Amino acid sequence: MQLDALFDLSGRTALVTGGSRGIGRFLADGLAEAGAHVLICSRKREACEAAAAEIIERGGQASALAADISDPESIEALVTSALAINGRVDILVNNAARAWSAPSMAYPLEGWDRVFDLNVRGAFWLSRLLAPHMKANGGGSIINVSSLSAQRGASDEEQPIAAYPASKGALEAMTRDLAVKWAPHGIRVNAIAPGPFDTDMFAHIKNDPEVLAHHDAQVPLGRPGGADDMKGVGVFLASDAAAFVTGSIIRVDGGVAAVYPVKKFQA
Repeated sequence: MQLDALFDLSGRTALVTGGSRGIGRFLADGLAEAGAHVLICSRKREACEAAAAEIIERGGQASALAADISDPESIEALVTSALAINGRVDILVNNAARAWSAPSMAYPLEGWDRVFDLNVRGAFWLSRLLAPHMKANGGGSIINVSSLSAQRGASDEEQPIAAYPASKGALEAMTRDLAVKWAPHGIRVNAIAPGPFDTDMFAHIKNDPEVLAHHDAQVPLGRPGGADDMKGVGVFLASDAAAFVTGSIIRVDGGVAAVYPVKKFQA
């Protein structure tokens, strides 16, 4: 197969949760540019419609869907709606996630449950409902969006979000396990673990030049990630170029995970 054909997603349908902004939007844009019909999903339909309209304006194919991935009934309705568009979903990107901030020794059970309901249970249930359809169509690709937080600890001062890294660690374990269980059905399951990326969550750093300079100094490549850095790995994992890749956790972090220790910022 020629190289360009390996990365071609023409004729495939991709569902991206949390796809209207941030990492999810980067992935949705990349999949659309590679030829996939992208179904952009989040709780806010208006934001998904705006994102889909921009993809269509650039010559891509996109549709907007709304769902709450923490709600099993909403997920079931989403699967019905997604399959009604093209009759298939070949690529699933489980990107929707949340964090809950509180000191670890006072962390509320409500916060823990809400994080796990979306980040872990929701990703599993959506994958579980779509997997039989992927199997019937000869296979598919599931891409879970994890985090470097799953692979390293942090102080309460740095990351007072105890449930979030635990949920991403569970997501990575699920990635490896389902990769083995579903490999006989042609379904590949991989994960991306992003490091610092220039998204809405990065705005507070960009607005302080001193903090930004310190932050970038911690990244071996000297900058946060951008849209193109995420598009490439997403298209790779979704495409035939990654036909022999499953159960992998790919760090996209500018080298951050290779550095120890991280120097604390001194104001």
